[in-house]
Amino acid sequence: MKSNPRLAPVPIPMTPVQQSRADPSVSMGRAPAHPSNGARSQPSSRHGAEGRALRKGKLGGREQQGQGWEKGLEHCSAKSPLTVSLSSPSTGLHGQSEEMSNSSSISHFLLLPLADTWQLQLLHFCLFLGISLAALLGNGLIISAVACGHQLHTPMFFFLLNLALTDLGSICTTVPKAMHNSLWDTRHISYTGCAAQLFFFLFFISAEYFILTIMSYDRYVSICKPLHYGTLLGSRACAHMAAAAWASAFLTALLHTANTFSLPLCNCNGLDQFFCEIPHILKLACSHSDFREDGFIVFSASLSFGCFVFIVFSYVQIFRAVLRIPSEQGRHKAFSTCLPHLAVVSLFIISALFSYLKPPSISSPSLDLAVSVLYSVVTPALNPLIYSLRNQELKAAVWRLMTGWFQEH
Repeated sequence: MKSNPRLAPVPIPMTPVQQSRADPSVSMGRAPAHPSNGARSQPSSRHGAEGRALRKGKLGGREQQGQGWEKGLEHCSAKSPLTVSLSSPSTGLHGQSEEMSNSSSISHFLLLPLADTWQLQLLHFCLFLGISLAALLGNGLIISAVACGHQLHTPMFFFLLNLALTDLGSICTTVPKAMHNSLWDTRHISYTGCAAQLFFFLFFISAEYFILTIMSYDRYVSICKPLHYGTLLGSRACAHMAAAAWASAFLTALLHTANTFSLPLCNCNGLDQFFCEIPHILKLACSHSDFREDGFIVFSASLSFGCFVFIVFSYVQIFRAVLRIPSEQGRHKAFSTCLPHLAVVSLFIISALFSYLKPPSISSPSLDLAVSVLYSVVTPALNPLIYSLRNQELKAAVWRLMTGWFQEH
């Protein structure tokens, strides 16, 4: 039986995709082992070249994305003079943004180095060591003299004792970590350590400001209303005012610390400060506006401004009353009790206001470092010296304490 040539099967040419499915070697970019004809080998090789180009493009894209991650870190660190150290994400590229926006991915912060060379860091270590020892000695002598001297159990020296405690606390919160980093040439501080440092710094600084406000009221009553001094500033009233100052400082520090570290941090972990401070931590937040923190800042600023107005009003009334004193000796005695407190208040307020309210145009890491050292380190160290220079009773009590200690030993 003869076959009909019209019914013979006509071969249909395969497309490159079908050929790649039929022969796995084509999908890997290789020519088939036994090509049926030369015409089909050309699309196969072209398809293999396309496959290699596609895979190369994918690998190149992944390499570019990896380089972009590294460049992003370099760009992040270029914004500050610090080296950024973030843990490498273990998930894919899609999980990197999620980990960066989560504050738990930051296990530590990098503080601002005090110097670039080891010699200058050692010099800063010795300088901070001398300042901290002077602050510990001066404030410790004031606390011991007021606690042991019965003639100093008055409202003014009671508040001075509380002020010395706040100075000791603020010095011990910031300086030891800076000394450790300078000595061991490191900048690391843990996440929990930064939160604890911020809380205690805010606690002692706020308590110092509130106690300085109470001390201005003490001077106002002592000079302007001396007949009512024992009634308005009795032992119970002094204890209540001191307790209110410490409680207000604790609440302020707790609210600011809790809210600051509840914000998601995604802009590096380098701080442009040698200790943890709210403005520099907020620069790392993913969002530049937070209504809760803005509300807390407005409330704290209003409270601080109210205390400042009260201090200014008290000293205006004090100067008016002192200038009406007829005797020169009386005016000298009044000024000797007021000028040390006024000097401490002025140094603290001016440096703190300049640190937080200076315009961004004049802001720089070196200037921020100098101003922060002034109000957080230098002021607590100078307070004992300022009070002891003009207050004869305090100098006599400190001298008796020191001579009595040396006689016993």
